[in-house]
Amino acid sequence: MKNEAHARIKINQLLEEAEWRFFDNEQGSANILLENHVKITQTEVDAWGNDFEKVKSGSLDFLLVDSNNKPICVLEAKKESLHPLVAKEQARKYAKTVGAQFIILSNGIVHFLWNLEKGNPKPIYKFPSPSEIGAIKEWNPDRKSLANEEIKDDFIAIVQMPDYSERPEWKGNPIDSKDFVWNNGLRFLRHYQLKAIQKLQKAVANKKDRFLFEMATGTGKTLTAAGVIRLFLRTQNARRVLFLVDRLELEDQAWKAFSNYLKPDYTTFIYKEHKSDWHKADIVVTTIQSLMFNNKYRYEFKPTDFDLLISDESHRSISGNARAVFEYFHGYKLGLTATPKDYLKSVDIDKVKENDPREIERRLLRDTYATFGCEGGDPTFRYSLLDGVKDGFLINPRVLDARTEITTQLLSDEGYSVAITTEEGEETETFISRDFEKKFFSEKTNRVFCKTFLENAMRDPITKEIGKTIIFAVSQNHARKITEILNDFAEQLYPNKYNSDFAVQVTSQVGDAQQMTINFTNNNLNGKSSWLEGYKTGKTRICVTVGMMTTGYDCPDLLNLCMMRPIFSPADFVQIKGRGTRKHTFTHKYKNELNEEETIKEEKEIFKLFDFFANCEYFEEKFDYDEKLKLPKPKSGKGENGGSGIDIDKYNSLRPDPILTVNEEQIGYEGMRIDRELFKKFENRIAMDDIIKKNVELGNWEHVVSHIQAEIFDKPEEYFNLEKLRKAAKIDRKISIREVVEKVFGIIPKFKSKDELLEEEFDKFISIYPPKENDINIRALKYFFKAYIVDQDIRKIIETKDFQALQTNPTLTISQFKAVATKYREVIPVYIKDYIKLEQFAA
Repeated sequence: MKNEAHARIKINQLLEEAEWRFFDNEQGSANILLENHVKITQTEVDAWGNDFEKVKSGSLDFLLVDSNNKPICVLEAKKESLHPLVAKEQARKYAKTVGAQFIILSNGIVHFLWNLEKGNPKPIYKFPSPSEIGAIKEWNPDRKSLANEEIKDDFIAIVQMPDYSERPEWKGNPIDSKDFVWNNGLRFLRHYQLKAIQKLQKAVANKKDRFLFEMATGTGKTLTAAGVIRLFLRTQNARRVLFLVDRLELEDQAWKAFSNYLKPDYTTFIYKEHKSDWHKADIVVTTIQSLMFNNKYRYEFKPTDFDLLISDESHRSISGNARAVFEYFHGYKLGLTATPKDYLKSVDIDKVKENDPREIERRLLRDTYATFGCEGGDPTFRYSLLDGVKDGFLINPRVLDARTEITTQLLSDEGYSVAITTEEGEETETFISRDFEKKFFSEKTNRVFCKTFLENAMRDPITKEIGKTIIFAVSQNHARKITEILNDFAEQLYPNKYNSDFAVQVTSQVGDAQQMTINFTNNNLNGKSSWLEGYKTGKTRICVTVGMMTTGYDCPDLLNLCMMRPIFSPADFVQIKGRGTRKHTFTHKYKNELNEEETIKEEKEIFKLFDFFANCEYFEEKFDYDEKLKLPKPKSGKGENGGSGIDIDKYNSLRPDPILTVNEEQIGYEGMRIDRELFKKFENRIAMDDIIKKNVELGNWEHVVSHIQAEIFDKPEEYFNLEKLRKAAKIDRKISIREVVEKVFGIIPKFKSKDELLEEEFDKFISIYPPKENDINIRALKYFFKAYIVDQDIRKIIETKDFQALQTNPTLTISQFKAVATKYREVIPVYIKDYIKLEQFAA
């Protein structure tokens, strides 16, 4: 009884939070009828005018009615120890009897919403409000119109310029009218983009609500998405569309694309720039992080706000608990990915360890396909890199496999294995990513990398200078060192040509880094090249980054990509390689001796992919390297580490300094004033810092954190540090610098307690892995989930399978462990390891 009463209390709260009313008030009449008021009788059935099967006996837990006092939703409550779906058939009978279209099934912890006219019960975070239920009921999309709409190659172009075909410059097709199309920015769908949309239409006709497009980088996923968006909006199968990305730069890129493709018919807003009026847009673009932060999506949006959700780079933007955001909203769902599921076909899964990035990637890809209803591994539509190359739309790389003595060793399952000769013989040492720069990248090795690159890099076909290049470094510090070396070499090779602009560091620590990536694409980073007057290419030839210019960065005239770091993620490898696959025509217009205008055109036929760490060999089962380079050995040196020791002065005073008084004081619960004032002082210090303020506005958190660590923490004035701030704010868990700054700038209203965070994490987990009917003890599941997060001893016991230790464990007993469904004993540890930052729950 206690268990059931506890569930009822929670359900009452959830109903009130969703704006349902137990009593009449200023908002309106009561719209919740309780079981003791509603006995199902034939008289009442007749009164409601329904002719469903008769129910001999029984009563409703809660009956929710609409503004006309007509039944709209039956809520069936169960005690916490029971799965709510056990009441599914019973609730269906009740709903049919009273003529309600919807059913909510809940035990206070797990909730399901069931639209009897559309498929199966779906897990929900919170109860829908009366207006949401009404919106779902009124919304009746027409699958037939969606499936039958005729799509032609000018489906987007006709929005951009409705009368394009009547213009005299138009010659009947995009190829013959190339200059006209280019000058007006018209976009015509390619044959495979048309086929993708048509495949989606066929899936809709087969009553599918979820779709996955697997399309190689450079094949125009955004343009294809624009075609899908127009299809849904035009046929009135969507009132509003949400486009999710996982990077800040992609947010702006998508907004520009949709504005260009779909104006003036449809309006596109970036959410963070229109927080008060986003609902006026047809298309809303946002990062998944914006919605996840402080669970914003649950408090600022209704599940019915979007009828079509599109997840760009879906293997990332719905991974882990980000998927909870995706599942929160009702509507059709489309995933876009460049990473094929069979990308790991050469991986022996039986030999892959739990923490191997390939295993993590495999789970991400598997979850992506399952999320979009493609459990069998076949997406709704697939267009691979090989397809694009064969059709002449993309370019394959020429790989240059260059290795030093150190990098000759292949990547192991856990990291980078290097054979080291010791006095005892040869030993193998394994390094993980954080060791790379510290252990591997000496000044001499970095110079060898840079020299080898410069000697073999592709040249701009017009000016013959080093072609535009992106170099991927291990860390921001490594990027800085590589940039310095390249500029030193450039000054030696091309005196006074570049003046330190030959290579630039483009990482989050650098001011205006995002604008720098845009300028690099537009060929005006640090001005124009001085090699040939009038030729439009940038002065800066090389951007050295860590991860900013991987996913979705579009720069067609790139000629070189250079991996000066090991790469563990197949998705990262695909994205990096994909930066160079786009075709491009290098063009230079000039006046000849007769003052006549002439044009030089050179097509980009290949690009070079420099691989210093056997990344291609790591990811490709068999790879035919086009060019193997033997790197020169770094000149040997003694490598002595000089150190400048600092002598600490010792002061000896001969003057006596006796103690005059001694006072004793017990500090109360309010703490010392210095503790109470500390956080306030820190707030003032942060709020006055223009660098922090600017980067917070830009969302450049990495720079904010590094600035605070370097300029504010542990300084003699205050000796601010996180532990002092945590104690001053009376927080029962560890906090991050970002969290503190967000509190200072009002981005979050308060610091959440440890248990509040645990409750939120469990909600997200349940929305991703909703329990089946036979997983009955949800309360035990929740307890196990929380215990595994907060108690490292529990984690060790589970990981080592030392279950006997639970006999004496005070946190989790053996009986509590056995009460958890078997599948969750396996799923929860993996989920927590991959997606939850355990350090935030430490005291």
